[in-house]
Amino acid sequence: MIEEGSKSSKSMVEKRQLFMEMRAQNFDVIRLSTYRTACKLRFVQKRCNLHLVDVWNMIEAFRDNGLSTLDHNAEINVSRLETILSSIFYQLNKRLPTTHQINVEQSIGLLLNFIVATYDSEGHGKLTVFAMKAMLATMCGGKILDKLRYIFSQISDSNGVMVYAKFDQFLREVLKLPTAVFEGPSFGYTEHSVRTCFPQQKKILLNTFLDVLMADPPPQYLVWLPLMHRLANVENVFHPVECSYCRSESMMGFRYRCQQCHGYQLCQSCFWRGHASGPHSNQHQMKEHSSWKSPAKKLSHAISKSLGCMPIGEPPHPVFPEAAERPQDLAHTTSTLESPSRLDEEHRLIARYAARLAAEASNSTQCPPTDLSFNFDANKQQRQLIAELENKNREILQEIQRLRLEHEQASQPTPEKAQQNPTLLAELRLLRHRKDELERRMSALQESRRELMVQLEGLMRLLKDEEQKQASQTGTSPHSSPSHSASCTMPMPIRSTSAGSTPTHTPQDCLAGVGDDVLDAFSQGVPRNLRNDLLVAADSITNTMSSLVKELHSVDDGLEEEEENMRNGREKVSSLKHSGKRQSTPSF
Repeated sequence: MIEEGSKSSKSMVEKRQLFMEMRAQNFDVIRLSTYRTACKLRFVQKRCNLHLVDVWNMIEAFRDNGLSTLDHNAEINVSRLETILSSIFYQLNKRLPTTHQINVEQSIGLLLNFIVATYDSEGHGKLTVFAMKAMLATMCGGKILDKLRYIFSQISDSNGVMVYAKFDQFLREVLKLPTAVFEGPSFGYTEHSVRTCFPQQKKILLNTFLDVLMADPPPQYLVWLPLMHRLANVENVFHPVECSYCRSESMMGFRYRCQQCHGYQLCQSCFWRGHASGPHSNQHQMKEHSSWKSPAKKLSHAISKSLGCMPIGEPPHPVFPEAAERPQDLAHTTSTLESPSRLDEEHRLIARYAARLAAEASNSTQCPPTDLSFNFDANKQQRQLIAELENKNREILQEIQRLRLEHEQASQPTPEKAQQNPTLLAELRLLRHRKDELERRMSALQESRRELMVQLEGLMRLLKDEEQKQASQTGTSPHSSPSHSASCTMPMPIRSTSAGSTPTHTPQDCLAGVGDDVLDAFSQGVPRNLRNDLLVAADSITNTMSSLVKELHSVDDGLEEEEENMRNGREKVSSLKHSGKRQSTPSF
């Protein structure tokens, strides 16, 4: 008795655990019932790890547990339900990496208690197969389009037409989910729910069914269903803008922009709670954004839209061939995919879905084979038009991208533009002026050296004539040292400089055109005293010019010192010349 009491109390705690955790999230502060219901069901979905189970994995689990062969109104007990949930979550753990494994026992316990509280509130310990399928197919992960296609296969007849009674049964079961999270007054089931979704008495095929349930807005009783899927898609979406109320510098999830107040934007937390500031009012119309587009993307989108290169309104779902969607109830099917082992309806749905994907992948540029019974000819022109528009759109987007890159390159500074900087141009002119000045001074010094060598040649000629005269008078050797020096007017060549020209010759090239006497004097091994003095002066000039060339290549500021040495050498030669005049006696 004590053990049974402890188990009963533990079961009661487990049943209340999920609802206590949901209440702790404080979802009731959300003022809009649609968002409030979607947030609560999204919390249950994630807490029970149903968001990790895709709808196709759920259909496979139904087949593996034999639910497809059972009638929709057949009942199963809680023990079998627990077995089915165990197979679902253990198969999930096999697909997940080891670092992302879930707590299977906890997930089974939470989900089992939630299903029992939702569909067995009176405590009978049983629920129908259709109720469990509707609940798990709605609350699992995956695309809403795939979920609605599976649901339609469960409520349609052999001709692919929706059965109103079955859709009414589906609404009766699926609307128990909002009631379970205490939102029954807003989205509870009523007898007029079916007529509210499909008011006209006509045949409802798959495309019509999808058009109604995926419309914007969807039927009032199911408006929370697509919103729950949108919540899952925007949970990690980042908006780099500031909330106009809480001043948060970034937003996660939905972003809401006022259609009347310019630049007024709210994060989802402030909008859901009805916060407003300044001239903004909760009565203003707000636009919901589930993504962030940069100004450049907005510009390209607006240009493409204005040029008619992209469709203004995209269909909410692809158009499915009516003949391809057959009812998936084993009591009515005569599909060729059925084998003697009586494959269940989910198995055939998966087979057709896989066949369609394979056909689209292998024949993306051709029409599908006729044996797949997919009639795409009716939409061939539409597909061609869409393909042409997409190609044109891509071309325009590429052109916009190219123009944007050219604009960015034109706005960036380049080395050529840097040369237009007045400071850089002034420095460049100064450097060129300095270079030209150094070249002119170099050319002038080279010419001066040549003039000095010509003067040396005149001195040598004068000394030679004097020695010859003295030798003829005294009969002495012409190689003896003279006692006098002759003075005469020396030829001075016209000095011409080439300003601005760059000297390309070496200092030795300046001896071109100098007389043989000077060259012979520079080549003798034991010159006379005066010749030695001249050689010393010439060597000083040559050394000075060599130093000048070195200094010119390094553009050193010591050029003035070298010029001073040149002047000293010139003065020395001049002093030697005057000394020679004083020592020699003119014999004219």
